[in-house]
Amino acid sequence: MGCSSSLPDRSTGSLGGLNNSESGGVADAKNLRVKLVLLGDSGVGKSCIVLRFVRGQFDPTSKVTIGASFLSQTIALQDSTTVKFEIWDTAGQERYAALAPLYYRGAAIAFIVYDITSPETFNKAQYWVKELQKHGSPDIVMALVGNKADLHEKREDGIEYAEKNGMFFIETSAKTADNINQLFEVTPALLKLPSDSHALPLPQHDRRTLKLNQLDCFKCLKKTTCLYQFVYISVVALSCDLTIT
Repeated sequence: MGCSSSLPDRSTGSLGGLNNSESGGVADAKNLRVKLVLLGDSGVGKSCIVLRFVRGQFDPTSKVTIGASFLSQTIALQDSTTVKFEIWDTAGQERYAALAPLYYRGAAIAFIVYDITSPETFNKAQYWVKELQKHGSPDIVMALVGNKADLHEKREDGIEYAEKNGMFFIETSAKTADNINQLFEVTPALLKLPSDSHALPLPQHDRRTLKLNQLDCFKCLKKTTCLYQFVYISVVALSCDLTIT
């Protein structure tokens, strides 16, 4: 089930991936607008993650997303950069798969979500990773999101996949709010801005919470030949209070 009952449905997506909020460019790197898309199988919790981030809510009885839903949220990073996320939450049912390119086209960030208790949804996540590698923006930042991380004993597949693909690994919990904000702070920090070949600096607290001792790939940020940036996220979408400031 999704958490989309309170999200407005949209049928098309025409927003650019990364733009200045007024001019459409990136002249002001302190005021960013980022198109973010969520992909993954039905019932993995994509809408729950969005609703938790934007409204601090969780609805276990909500309906499955039909087509796609759109919400936005603005956060301020520690370096005073303001990031407005324009979030497209796509439907996971197979009959809507052909519509996915409408929403991930031009996206700067993609969260590929799966249920760590379901091997089938993990296989689907790998499919979306390959699709974005082939057809997504060249500099897209992809985050592999393993949802329901409270069932930690069943997440081995995700960890192994992250290691094989040189991904970052970070654990978050919506139940305790651990690293939920960091999820949305780290990904824009990995963006390759058109006006600058370097990514935004990571907030200092993110440097401490990223478990880089498990995956020694922080140096990937410094490599100009690294085409895709990955973040492995374990998320549990359970009820708690979450405030974004």
